[in-house]
Amino acid sequence: MKDLPDNPSLDHLRQQAKNLLAGLRDIDPAATLTTAQTRLAEQYGFPSWTALKTEVDRMRGRAETAEVSLARAIADRYGLGDVVAEMRTVARADDMGRRWSLVTNRGRWAVRTMDTWWPIVDAETDVALQQAAAAAGVLLPAPVRSRAGRIVETIGGHHWRVYEGLHSGPPLLAPARSSVTRAVGGVLATIHGLRLPVDRVSPWHGTRLATESWPELAANAAARHAGWAAALSAAVATLTELDGIGSDTETPEPVLCHNTLGPASTRLATNGRLVVVGWEHAGGQPPGWELANALLNWAVVPGGTVHVAGARALLDGYRATAGTLPPLDLAAFRGAVTSLANYVFGQVSGALNAPDDEERRYADRSVAHLLSQLPTRAVLEQLLEAATGAVRR
Repeated sequence: MKDLPDNPSLDHLRQQAKNLLAGLRDIDPAATLTTAQTRLAEQYGFPSWTALKTEVDRMRGRAETAEVSLARAIADRYGLGDVVAEMRTVARADDMGRRWSLVTNRGRWAVRTMDTWWPIVDAETDVALQQAAAAAGVLLPAPVRSRAGRIVETIGGHHWRVYEGLHSGPPLLAPARSSVTRAVGGVLATIHGLRLPVDRVSPWHGTRLATESWPELAANAAARHAGWAAALSAAVATLTELDGIGSDTETPEPVLCHNTLGPASTRLATNGRLVVVGWEHAGGQPPGWELANALLNWAVVPGGTVHVAGARALLDGYRATAGTLPPLDLAAFRGAVTSLANYVFGQVSGALNAPDDEERRYADRSVAHLLSQLPTRAVLEQLLEAATGAVRR
């Protein structure tokens, strides 16, 4: 489920709906803006555009502000200039921490806490990847070092990272128009072409981290009377089938890659170029695994429809940059289904252990939405056939 920012803008939502409409018309030329608005609302976990707008009105102006002393301390430590406006939160806390916006006399800066960051590689390694990708033509907000030369600094009891502000639109969504997915394919090929070494496959993509089986987790949810317990029980067969994909195949050699290059990690700059954010989870994956993961994220519409033109454009973009494709068969989705399993387990566990009513309501809505959008093995086979013309096991 997509998260609304702390101070949501109807203008940004309207832009997202227009972007989504372009992708929907790749699938159905008769799609309307009303259809796109409804689909957008559903991705945010609301039944209608009207309900989404009501939530925007409720949340507007609720961003948190930091103490002036903290904002000044961050600006001073990183040499950002003089603070000229309140430092405000951008979105609810995620799996790393909280994102903030800081404005100084030198411009706008994206700052974030890293208090719950689980690094797959260290900060210096992900920065090296960002710098190499930027030098190769990938557009991204440049990471900023502190005056002491460090990427992560401890200030006010929190760990912080800073990025230069880069003006862009709201996060993209699937289905995106084919020109966007083609650009995504080109970015992936550029990153893979760097061939930066890494010592292992990201555990998030290579290892099931769950401490319970799917039937055990479903039984636990039922015993706790979770509102989505029946949906999880119904999804056990699908989740179990996905677990088996690629499980009996050897793991290809990984390279250092972005690791989470889905719609949430992309924006469009004012000139229409693709902007890539979210490099903190960089890690190792075989190129074919990350490409398959991108196909799943970009070319499967919520509900299971395959965006054929988008899938083919993504591979065309990769091929145009790299000259060829990495091995791509059903087993290449192994990293994607492993990370999906880890995400589902984490979301379900978080909902069952939510600390208060507000978090529980949000988590319950998020889990219900997630379970309704799970892909199936059949969808992956259809996606692979649409993109490459064949399903190979």
